[in-house]
Amino acid sequence: MTITLVASSLLVGGFAFLIADKITTILLDSARSDVRQRVTSGASYAAKQVSFYGQPQEAQLQETIDGTVNYLAGGDPQQTSGVVVAITADDYPNDIQTRTSPSANVQSLISPELRAAIADGKVASQIRTGRLTGESTKYLVYGSPVPTRFGQIELYYLVPLGRQDVTAADARATVVATGVALVILLGLLAALVTRLVVNPVRVAARTAQRLSAGLLDQRMVVNGEDDLALLAASFNQMATNLQRQILRLEEMSRLQRRFTSDVSHELRTPLTTVRMAADLIFAERDEFDPAVARSAELLQAELDRFEELLTDLLEISRFDAGFAMLDSEPTDLVPVVHRVVDRLAGLAERVGVPIELDLPGTPVIAEVDPRRVERVLRNLVGNAVEHGEARPVLITLGIDETAVAITVRDHGVGLKVGEEKLVFNRFWRADPSRARQTGGTGLGLSISLEDARLHGGWLEAWGAPGQGAQFRLTLPARAGDRLTTSPLRLVPADATLPFGGPRDGGPLAIGPGAGGALAIGPAPAGDGQRTEVRS
Repeated sequence: MTITLVASSLLVGGFAFLIADKITTILLDSARSDVRQRVTSGASYAAKQVSFYGQPQEAQLQETIDGTVNYLAGGDPQQTSGVVVAITADDYPNDIQTRTSPSANVQSLISPELRAAIADGKVASQIRTGRLTGESTKYLVYGSPVPTRFGQIELYYLVPLGRQDVTAADARATVVATGVALVILLGLLAALVTRLVVNPVRVAARTAQRLSAGLLDQRMVVNGEDDLALLAASFNQMATNLQRQILRLEEMSRLQRRFTSDVSHELRTPLTTVRMAADLIFAERDEFDPAVARSAELLQAELDRFEELLTDLLEISRFDAGFAMLDSEPTDLVPVVHRVVDRLAGLAERVGVPIELDLPGTPVIAEVDPRRVERVLRNLVGNAVEHGEARPVLITLGIDETAVAITVRDHGVGLKVGEEKLVFNRFWRADPSRARQTGGTGLGLSISLEDARLHGGWLEAWGAPGQGAQFRLTLPARAGDRLTTSPLRLVPADATLPFGGPRDGGPLAIGPGAGGALAIGPAPAGDGQRTEVRS
């Protein structure tokens, strides 16, 4: 509507200016034509009257000029309109006096340029503003030379343009009023059309917002058979199709979750029976030949993995169904870390990966579910040991006023670009051909991510090829608080920066330098925390 108003105002204003200028020009041209005709006839008459005089000093010449001026002024049918007739003799100012009818001082209205043009024998005109009869008035001053036997005198007509000005002002006012009315009408029409077009679009936008919020039964009202009605009908059809598809997908997802849960539960009974038989065979494996004994060991290991998989599937199904509950209690995380390390010490020793602990010397208390936190750490440390490439795995615990964080750092093959987002996908493996030491189910990190979210925390990963990987678990110190920062960095201090890191093998520290600037350099040797090394 604003664009319509601006464009129409400019267009109507331009037309109004052109029309007003044209009307003014027509009125002025009409006045010029009338006055020119009168000047031409008046000059002929005055030339005849003074043609009998051969010298400007003759006594009767001034009387003849007076009579001619009075006659020419009296010949005007609109004598009361203010027309002034004047005869001057600029070449003979001492012999011939200027005569006007009616009597007025016209010298101020006859410019030197106009006098010069008349002296050259031309008929010329000017528009001048001055006072002759009282108030200031605009005059059309027309002059013509009058030839005589002794030289030349000048005849002037001074015609007031007041009537033309009034007519032009009335015309301009009419044009402006018409233009303003037209602009207002165009604005109202634009507002009406805009409302007719925009309102359905706004309704569609609001309906789309409600649909995106989960209100799948929202529809638009269809009125008429125009394009907007077609848009509303198409929108409603799209919403119906989306609702049908979403409901179908939700039903399929529900059935899939139920199927997974039911299958997991139903497998418990035969698995228990198989477990009892396998335990019996495994216990008597020393009495079998080596091939059968090896088969008993493999059966026992796969049954262990099968039980873990069933447990993970049941846990995932609870997360998917929204039935997972958090049992928070004030917990010291230092013993939790020690329990995880003690449980995985045998695996770390078998693969030759030392586990280093960087823990505070004081208890780290947080309101968490210790069972879930221990499970997360067990998955993270187990993965780090699995991919440690016989290099140390560092576990760091940090705390601040609002959050606690645990990082697990390995120095194995690392992660490629983009894989830090894929590691939490179910059954995803960075290298499917890689032989596993722990026989994991492929659901550990997915369950860990859900455990972190259930606490209202973060589980993040960083990795680079050849530099290993680091996982960071950040949990709120008080249950229900919202996290904003983490006490520990996600990118380890010894990671090589894209522009090149330290070449002497020392760790890299990034922190505030002098004057608040960012300082990059070797990390300090100690930070007041206790460090343990287990292998």
